[in-house]
Order: sequence, then C-alpha cells, then structure tokens
Amino acid sequence: MLEKLADLEKKYIELNDKINDPETISDQNLWRSLMKEHSDLTPIIEKYREYKTAENAVSDALEMLDAETDEEFRQLLKDELSENKDKLTRIKDEIKILLLPKDPNDEKNVIMEIRGGAGGDEAALFAADLFRMYSRYAERKRWQTEVLSVNENDLGGIKEISFMIKGKNAYSRLKYESGVHRVQRVPTTESGGRIHTSTVTVAVLPEAEELDVNINMNDVRIDVFRASGNGGQCVNTTDSAVRVTHLPTGIVVSCQNEKSQIKNKAQALKVLYSRIYEMERAKHEAEISADRKSQVGTGDRSERIRTYNFPQGRVTDHRIKLTLHRIEAILDGDLDELMDTLITTDQAEKLKNAE
Repeated sequence: MLEKLADLEKKYIELNDKINDPETISDQNLWRSLMKEHSDLTPIIEKYREYKTAENAVSDALEMLDAETDEEFRQLLKDELSENKDKLTRIKDEIKILLLPKDPNDEKNVIMEIRGGAGGDEAALFAADLFRMYSRYAERKRWQTEVLSVNENDLGGIKEISFMIKGKNAYSRLKYESGVHRVQRVPTTESGGRIHTSTVTVAVLPEAEELDVNINMNDVRIDVFRASGNGGQCVNTTDSAVRVTHLPTGIVVSCQNEKSQIKNKAQALKVLYSRIYEMERAKHEAEISADRKSQVGTGDRSERIRTYNFPQGRVTDHRIKLTLHRIEAILDGDLDELMDTLITTDQAEKLKNAE
C-alpha cells in the first residue's frame, strides 16, 4: 500500500505542475480534467503525508529512547511513541477507505421515486411524509428539489411521485434509501384506534445524461394528453402532459407538472434515461454479485429496509440494526446519523471484501 501511495504522490506532484503550466491552462477541457484528477487525489495525498509525519515521529522517539537515560524523559518519549503508533493505525485505516474504488455515480444528482405499496390511502399518506422528509433533508444540505411528476389522492396523500434532488454528492448520501419503508401507526381514518402496517417503496436513481445511455429514439413512443389532477394541482386545458414509452423495455414515464409540453417531454426523457441507466447498472452488478438483492422489491410488508413505528416513536434500519427513538426529528429531515452509519457499514464491508 505504501508503494502505491508513493507512486500516487509522484503523480500528484506532476499533476500540480501540469495544471499550473500556461500551455495546459490554454486548453480548458484538458485543464478541467486534470483539476478533477488533482482534486480526487488531494485527500489521499494529504492523509499519506500525515502518515509519513507520524511515521517519522515514531522513528525519532525510538532513536531518542535508545540514547536517553533520564527516566522521566523516557516516560514522556514512551507516551509520545504510543500516541503516534495509535495515530499511524488510525491514519492507515482512513487511507484504506480513501483508496476504495469510488462509485462513479456518487457526485451525481438523483432522481427519487416514491410509491405507495401495501396499505391503500394510509400508504399514500406516508409516501407524502417521506417526500417531505427527503425535501427537508435536501434543504438542510442546501440542495435543490424539483418535482418531475406527482399523482395525489383526495386525502392529500401521494400515490406516486418522481422528483430530482440537485446538489454536491447527493447520490452518495441518498443511494442507501432505495427499498421498502414500512410504517406502523394509527391512521387518521381509523376510528377504532388500531395500529395499521403499510409500506412505501423508494427508488433512488443517479441522474443520467444522454452520454451515459444509448437510446435509439426510434424505440421511443411519445404520447401527449391533457393533464389532470386534484388537491389544487394545475389542470391544463391543452394537451401539454407527455407520456414516454421505451418499447424494448416497456418502461413508461409520464410528466405533467409543467404547463409546457416541451418541458414535460424533456423531464420525462430525463427520467427515462436514468431508469434505463439504473437498469443496466443493476444488471452489471448482478453479473458481478449473484446474491445482489433488488433495490425496491415488490412493496410487500415482509420486504423492508426500515420501519417507522409511531406508537413507540422509533425508526429502525434493519440492514444495520440501528434503532433511533426520535421519529419526529427524522421525518423532519434529520437523517445524517442514519446515513453516516449506512456509509460507514458499507465501507467496512468493502474493506473486508478487499482483504
């Protein structure tokens, strides 16, 4: 590992020289590419240099210990030696994580899709709660949220919604949210006070550009229709809503949130590109890992990644066996503890597999 880091440091120094070369600066595309590479290497090189400093401190302390006879000073050297050895171990672990292969989608914006599963109107109401949760989380991160399409019910619930979250590293944080979310609570429509269990499915797709996916537009059927909705949703009097169908895969995307047919078509195609990109990515990962489970599942009560239990005020993530007793804060977008633990667990698994 140290040999690899030494080679990376040489490359880093060469990159630094290149990006400051006037000839490189004149080629903006090349300069941006080199700057990206330089930026990606910076945290690794900084940790490596921190490691070398601690390593030198250990070497110096050992050398001084051999020559020192004063017991009080020897104890100080021993304490310093122990502290720097612990530091070396910690930095080494941090470097291993930094050297893990990066998910190429981590820096992308995301398209999230939330659908009510088992539970009817109560599932739709909880889907609305989850949409608010992710919107509030995006606000905390200073990310932008843009609704692409939504299908509401008469009670203010959401049957399904597709929305984009734009922001730095949005996918790296939100990708663990894919799966079935289960809610246990007394619905507002329940007169007997019985606790009901409902499910909502969440899919997280990295935003895909045309360059990421090759789609033959001859394989795409585009239909226009009149937008309709309730609960204050804008209802157009012209055929501005757009339905896009990818014939080879059967993927259908509808968008009617914009008043402009052109804008709705652009939004629908954006979602289509992301769904096909995700389908291809999942297929590739399935070939690598035969035991990979589906992101979303069927929405059945037994397939779940997380449970939100209102009577007990708790949220449990079943993948990492983490239970937090602050359901209101979490549904208000306070998700960092959950996401940090998911990321740390994922990194630990990757490190274990890399050994």
